[in-house]
Amino acid sequence: MAQPDSKKIFFENLSGAGKAIAVLTSGGDAQGMNAAVRAVVRMGIYVGAKVYFIREGYQGMVDGGDNIKEASWESVSSMLQVGGTVIGSARCKEFRSHEGRLKAAHNLVQRGITNLCVIGGDGSLTGANLFREEWSGLLGELVQQDLIDADAAQRYSALHIVGMVGSIDNDFCGTDMTIGTDSALHRIIEVVDAIMTTAQSHQRTFVLEVMGRHCGYLALVSALACGADWVLIPEMPPEDGWEDKMCQKLSANRAGMKRLNIIIVAEGAIDHNNKPITTDYVKNLVVKCLGFDTRVTILGHVQRGGTPSAFDRILASRMGVEAVLALLETTANTPACVVSLSGNQSVRLPLMECVQMTQEVQKAMDEKKFEDAVKLRGRSFENNLRTYKLLAHRKPESELPSSNFNVAVLNVGAPAAGMNAAVRSAVRVGISEGHKMFAVNDGFEGFYKGQIKEIKWADVGGWTGQGGSLLGTKRTLPAKHVDKIAEQMRQHNINALLVIGGFETCDRIKQSASGTKRRVFIIETMGGYCGYLASVGGLAAGADAAYIYEEPFDIRDLQANVEHLTEKMKTSIQRGLVLRNENSNENYTTDFIYQLYSEEGKGVFDCRKNVLGHMQQGGAPSPFDRNFGTKISAKAMQWVSKKLVETFRQGRVFANTEDSCCLLGMRRRALVFQPVVQLKEETDFVHRIPKEQWWLKLRPLMKILAKYKTSYDVSDSGQLEHVVRNRPKESDASAAM
Repeated sequence: MAQPDSKKIFFENLSGAGKAIAVLTSGGDAQGMNAAVRAVVRMGIYVGAKVYFIREGYQGMVDGGDNIKEASWESVSSMLQVGGTVIGSARCKEFRSHEGRLKAAHNLVQRGITNLCVIGGDGSLTGANLFREEWSGLLGELVQQDLIDADAAQRYSALHIVGMVGSIDNDFCGTDMTIGTDSALHRIIEVVDAIMTTAQSHQRTFVLEVMGRHCGYLALVSALACGADWVLIPEMPPEDGWEDKMCQKLSANRAGMKRLNIIIVAEGAIDHNNKPITTDYVKNLVVKCLGFDTRVTILGHVQRGGTPSAFDRILASRMGVEAVLALLETTANTPACVVSLSGNQSVRLPLMECVQMTQEVQKAMDEKKFEDAVKLRGRSFENNLRTYKLLAHRKPESELPSSNFNVAVLNVGAPAAGMNAAVRSAVRVGISEGHKMFAVNDGFEGFYKGQIKEIKWADVGGWTGQGGSLLGTKRTLPAKHVDKIAEQMRQHNINALLVIGGFETCDRIKQSASGTKRRVFIIETMGGYCGYLASVGGLAAGADAAYIYEEPFDIRDLQANVEHLTEKMKTSIQRGLVLRNENSNENYTTDFIYQLYSEEGKGVFDCRKNVLGHMQQGGAPSPFDRNFGTKISAKAMQWVSKKLVETFRQGRVFANTEDSCCLLGMRRRALVFQPVVQLKEETDFVHRIPKEQWWLKLRPLMKILAKYKTSYDVSDSGQLEHVVRNRPKESDASAAM
């Protein structure tokens, strides 16, 4: 018997024909919510479903009428970069009552809506799950009241719920990041960086209050990202006597000629007796004990404001697409799920299990089981806290171990924002482990020239927010100077080397492609032969096409893209965006593509071209880069310390095994040390890229959200695996010629 076509069955299962999906945002607004709404609407339409906006959250669901309107493809244009939530959010007491939920059910059934995508916090998601559990009973009541007939109750008998967490506090268990958190961190770090300049000018101490009534994530990661001197969070209250210890540290800083002190306080910070620790209390303490000029800054709702970061746009877009797939695959017996992020993977988890775990955190804090609260927050939170403690509080010289090992740190390749945070972390962790740390200036070129000197704890103060590479970096490869480098290692007795850099590294992509005229922007990004920046930047910016080396294209693909964009521009779409990786094709240059689009778009749209160049490497590092660089470097130094001890015999270090030279990086959901020898098999050295790129799976999301017809499949893990075809079918191509 012939096996059924798995792909055919898959497409049948994914059909949204005859289904209606509604999307709402509830609770506090968070940057990136609009990107999630856009993704739900466009993915829903893509699979053939009807999609509805529910305006003003649950209040709009209860009130009905024009609050529940069908969405079109064009209705979510130009909202990707907008902060807050365009469809509105509101607290709704009425929905908490049985009568309110009965009204809401009636409004949904009238429109045939049985699939609900809720973007909000744990309270909003809990309300959605209760609504789902009551659904059958609510429909029975509506039948009894003659508001709907029995046939409608049968036809719409099950309500399917999928949640996405929109919360700047990152206070939901089960996901590494919630929508809005990264953008809030950007706002905080922008303020901290600005404050640092005035604090240095006047030798001031600043006490900053950040949001986080029940969760200290924003405060903790901000403290890591800016190298704050003290942080106070609800999950881990300071030990008794913390006031004296904090003042001693601030005093030591001033004695060491440090001109500024930064103290970050979460709005929900408490002591061991669950008594609030306020910014005014901290300020008065510093003034009374030390007499320092101290100012308080309460950031408030500025943390919710502004445009969403690239990370939040991508996160929300991926979650929105995954939410629609989850709704299409659910059955009457499937429990409500929440779409979460684990490492760099989208996953689906049981909604109520995550809600209950989140509530357990607060319960643990109420019962003063603070270590349990930290563990319940997850490994990421634990690692952040452990790393902060390791880097922020210097032990006296007498308490430091003595390892007798010398470790050198250097930067190589192109400068990348976050390098300095990584160096700071490596130096301080190394010193804490008892090693003597050395800094190498100007990469391998400086190494063979002997530009090596010891670097101390205080030497790396304030490095986290600095862009570029303070050590200096060159693209010089070590092969030609191996003998000289070996001699320098012998002279300085270097036992281990930490290399921070890579083939091609860039921090961020900046571009503005908005306007009132019908205009297409052609943007060239960096990245060498790696199309990551073009692809992920395209997803974050809502690009119509992104040309990369890893995905070959020809003139027929370019023709199809131009025609596609021309058709879009004939509707209400006002702008187009096309990205090209700098080495995507030697013949189809940025100028060629610009001229092609300009010629073919005459009468419909005009074009603008921009080559971003080294602007992408400039500027201060993002909170993510600071935090990731800090944590990954700390982990690397701890690995180095362990290996030094393991390989030390008879007064010497024997580093002659494969695993004595490793690359540390993120693989799926974990940080992995992989021997460089093994990486040879996985690397395209000619083009300086990996042979397999995980992010290629994200490219079809950009195509789907830009209204292309794209082939895609699902992997064993339930994640989207895609095969992209820009080109139309042969029959379509023939008709177009």
